[in-house]
Amino acid sequence: MAGPGDPGYRYVASHLGRRGEPGDGLIGELSLTEDQLFCAGLLLLVTLQRLIELVIASRNTRALLAEGAYEIGRGHYPAIVFLHTAWLAVLWAFVLFGLTLFQVWAAIAYLTVLGLRIWTMASLGRYWTTRIIVVPHAPLVRAGPYRFLRHPNYLVVVLEIALLPLALGSWPLALGFTVVNVILLAWRIKVENSALASRR
Repeated sequence: MAGPGDPGYRYVASHLGRRGEPGDGLIGELSLTEDQLFCAGLLLLVTLQRLIELVIASRNTRALLAEGAYEIGRGHYPAIVFLHTAWLAVLWAFVLFGLTLFQVWAAIAYLTVLGLRIWTMASLGRYWTTRIIVVPHAPLVRAGPYRFLRHPNYLVVVLEIALLPLALGSWPLALGFTVVNVILLAWRIKVENSALASRR
């Protein structure tokens, strides 16, 4: 029977009592560090949030189109969907491979921005969608954050894309996705402003 003096015993004992380290992840290790659990929990929250938003946006879009609204700027939409999908997928890969380091300040900042997102969605109500839907003769929304900002929803998206990778400890991902995101949003805002110019 193996005892404390046996090399195999020492190896097993050291691994049973070993606290995970960055780089361990789910691959090759059965346990997660406290940091990884926080990162996974935050990312799970964001993933569920995005899925719920897609359901709401799809419902609102169908209702508006049925009432005579129409969509513009379809060309940029697949690129935005790809960006957000890739953003989540890469962040999940970082979590699963143990490449994250939880940053409390960035997580708190992200959750604060989430509050602004909810405020924006509530202010738009049935007009909130992920596409650019033009509703003829409908008044522009000027309630909530729209009293202070022209495009609060896009400010939210810029901050979210940057803050979530920072909360997981990766500034290169935050920088890379932010650059692409800003380019796509500039395209989208130009299209949207053009469509709304006559209604201001």
